Amino acid sequence: MAKTHHPRRGSLQYWPRKKARKIRPRINSWKAVEEVKLLGFLGYKAGMSHVIVKEKRGRKEEEIFYPVTILECPPLKPLAIRFYKKTENGLMVIKDVYAEKFDKELSRKFKPPKKKVEIPKMEEFDDLRLIVYTRPKNTSIGKKKPDIIELGIGGKSKEEKLEFAKNLLGKEEIKVSEIFKQGQFVDVHGVTKGKGFQGTVKRYGVAVKQHKSEKTKRGIGTLGPWTPKRVLYSVPQPGKMGFHLRTEFNKFIIKIGDKVEEINPKGGLVNYGFIKNEYVIIKGSIPGSKKRPVVLTEAQRPPKKIPQITEIIHISQKSQQ
Repeated sequence: MAKTHHPRRGSLQYWPRKKARKIRPRINSWKAVEEVKLLGFLGYKAGMSHVIVKEKRGRKEEEIFYPVTILECPPLKPLAIRFYKKTENGLMVIKDVYAEKFDKELSRKFKPPKKKVEIPKMEEFDDLRLIVYTRPKNTSIGKKKPDIIELGIGGKSKEEKLEFAKNLLGKEEIKVSEIFKQGQFVDVHGVTKGKGFQGTVKRYGVAVKQHKSEKTKRGIGTLGPWTPKRVLYSVPQPGKMGFHLRTEFNKFIIKIGDKVEEINPKGGLVNYGFIKNEYVIIKGSIPGSKKRPVVLTEAQRPPKKIPQITEIIHISQKSQQ
């Protein structure tokens, strides 16, 4: 007799299926890195295109076509150093030490403290991170209010991290080329496109029934048994879909450049405009719509095999919708 197999509909990997609280992604954990450096960067998704590269495969080089995503990465500006203390319930914020100068657009987001806060002593904190903000006024996305994000700092000791953070706090700007390199794997954090109210076929991948089925074709056969007398949480049902916080691991950086004439088409990228700052070309697609903030971080589990791209032959200037 044939074995009946009925896989569940919809993944329980992400549960509950709820909307993101903010359009800017949040990062819960940072990779432990011995090198003293920032572990992330925030950019804006400009659109998709394609490139043709020469890649070494075995003993010969081949011309390979890759779909790519373009991110515009305007320089970040340091805002504050945040100090943490380890407690039974995890890390707790004890103090924020702010920079002396801010952009006037930052007043749209928060009010800086009037009193100057001193840096705590070494025994008073266990970890620290750097708070930075973006300058979207220097891009074509059409907004002035900056996005504020907290970035982890790599290093063996908190003394090294503190010295590095103090040097950055007085710095005018931080560029993406100072943090990531061409030919590196990164993790991409973003908020996906919102799809609105959707049915079970689109939302959970339920199979469409035959045309002679009772009541409905694009729906489930039953809500569940008589006993227990309730609908289980795992039963696929219609509802809101999209605008979820998601992470895609091990996305390959094909190029980091600042020559915008190589990437900008005549009329600008569709539904985005012209790129004016440093840009990052990432292999494949990433979550989110155009103009949405995306965070790049150090890869948590990078693969051992790295694509050996020797030359970028062509970058298409026809952006895709």
